[in-house]
Amino acid sequence: MGEFANGSIISNSSGTPSSPPCHRDTRIIHLVFPTLYTFVFLLGLSLNSLAFWAFFHIPSTSTFIVYLKNTVVSDFIMTLMLPLKILTDSGLGPWQLKAFVCRFSAVVFYETMYISIVLLGLIAFDRFLKIVRPFGKFWVQNVTSAKILAGLVWLFFFVLSLPNMILSNRKATPRAVKKCASLKSNFGLKWHEAVNYICQFIFWTILVLMLLFYIVIAKKVYESYTKTQRKDNKSQQKIKGKVFIVFTVFFLCFAPFHFCRVPYTLSQTRGRMDCRLQNQLFVAKESTLWLATTNVCMDPLIYMFLCKPFVEKILCRRSKMLMKATHTNPTHEPDTRASATES
Repeated sequence: MGEFANGSIISNSSGTPSSPPCHRDTRIIHLVFPTLYTFVFLLGLSLNSLAFWAFFHIPSTSTFIVYLKNTVVSDFIMTLMLPLKILTDSGLGPWQLKAFVCRFSAVVFYETMYISIVLLGLIAFDRFLKIVRPFGKFWVQNVTSAKILAGLVWLFFFVLSLPNMILSNRKATPRAVKKCASLKSNFGLKWHEAVNYICQFIFWTILVLMLLFYIVIAKKVYESYTKTQRKDNKSQQKIKGKVFIVFTVFFLCFAPFHFCRVPYTLSQTRGRMDCRLQNQLFVAKESTLWLATTNVCMDPLIYMFLCKPFVEKILCRRSKMLMKATHTNPTHEPDTRASATES
């Protein structure tokens, strides 16, 4: 898994750069991206705190809700990692904080990002089965099975990312922490590169599977549309159409980052490259990484469009707040009536 490093991921097997250092525009690193991440953090924290509260009060009665609950937890943890990145990228934090980011929080960030990617794949698969075989009961449509699958996802990425923390065991210095790869041992660099390839494989596999799922779903939606055209009843077709929000969020947030990740990684690991091109790839990688981070703000759209219990819980909370506000201001109603009588 990658890091929040402002430099290259890896250079070569010895951890030393294979080409002279390429200076970057510090305004982008220290001002633009921290500002963008601050916006995502504030919005993501608000939305995911509300989602966390809502799902805490919703029982796990279906596989869909089980996957959504795990997605909320993953997004919430990912959101909490952002302040550390903001402080280090803006240069406001001490170099010791950057060492902590390189060794721990950045690894957790990427771990939860890929957990969210797999969970979105499971959500898409669950919606696929719900539409294609609405009355069928496969073992994967069992709540217990969903909990086991979600647990295995967390365990897999924990085991995969833990060595990235342990193998970042070289002495941290103000100069070394400028590039997270400098803190890794030789084996740590090789493990890090292997994990990057594994994560790439996971993303592209899920993307291809989701495309196949939604091709079939689109066919079903079209068939439903032709039927409801005659019956003047489009509610079922609208419900099925909403399921495309999962693929939309997945593709918009994560596809650009993984498209950009391949040439960026190659630029850092395969010999010398023009400095201007390196800077362009760096900006592209950081921009798409920020776009991937916006997933913590986009996932609540899935809850709103597809999870009826979530919407009901939010509306219930809002109505209770309005009732509470009304009871705490009992003097307004008599005053209004008095004014109306006087007029």
